[in-house]
Amino acid sequence: MDVERQIREAAAKEVMPRWRRLGEHDVHVKTGPHDLVTDADREAELFLTKELGALLPGSVVVGEEAVHADPSSYEAIQGDTPVWIVDPVDGTRQFVRGETGFCTLVALARRGVVHASWTFAPAREQFATAVRGRGARLDGEPLRAGSPDPGRDLRVATSHPDYTTDAEKRALLGLWTDGVAPRPCGSAGLEYLAVARGESDAVAFSWEAAWDHAAGLLLVEEAGGTHLTRAGLPFTVRGGNTLPFTAARDEATARKVVELLSAAV
Repeated sequence: MDVERQIREAAAKEVMPRWRRLGEHDVHVKTGPHDLVTDADREAELFLTKELGALLPGSVVVGEEAVHADPSSYEAIQGDTPVWIVDPVDGTRQFVRGETGFCTLVALARRGVVHASWTFAPAREQFATAVRGRGARLDGEPLRAGSPDPGRDLRVATSHPDYTTDAEKRALLGLWTDGVAPRPCGSAGLEYLAVARGESDAVAFSWEAAWDHAAGLLLVEEAGGTHLTRAGLPFTVRGGNTLPFTAARDEATARKVVELLSAAV
């Protein structure tokens, strides 16, 4: 299946021609001032929905914008049918501001297990892929998350304060302690890539939307990292996770982050 070609084509046709060229009529508010959608999001998702469905007959697509229009479509993740999980423009705020920190995320899952993922940052010309049991790659080169350097503060990207409840803020405050250097996250997909590359040590997120996490979680796993919820269990795209959760470069870092997230709850 030539998934990469379709993702690159979606970016070339629908995303990059609109980058740094958006007018006011091209940007729309969904649930609030921090939840934006652009014509690039909508058109890229429509393109990918058509093309990915054709690549794997019998599969379904669960895309962020389609779920916003029809929340019941999210339930396909629970079934036995192969599901393409799509975020056409992850990091819409960065895209709207004309920054490079956005990407297209695609994952292929079945029965709650993510089997393959694709992360494309077109403005940075970076393409990362992961296949369960076969490793992760960035622009064709193997990714290795490694482990944090001893004695250095853990670099952790966290849910942005604009998107957290008071309870989630209390949990995340556990990371504001000696030995940890937390910061608000940008594009979730690119934060996962940073962990898989060993540039960041962990993420700590407080929401479950599968399109934000499915691709990146497999990327981190296949680069040698791991992920845990606050209950000490792996995150599942089917939902029902105890939040917040983390994805980290190694097991020890993941357990440390979960311990800190639980201390303040």
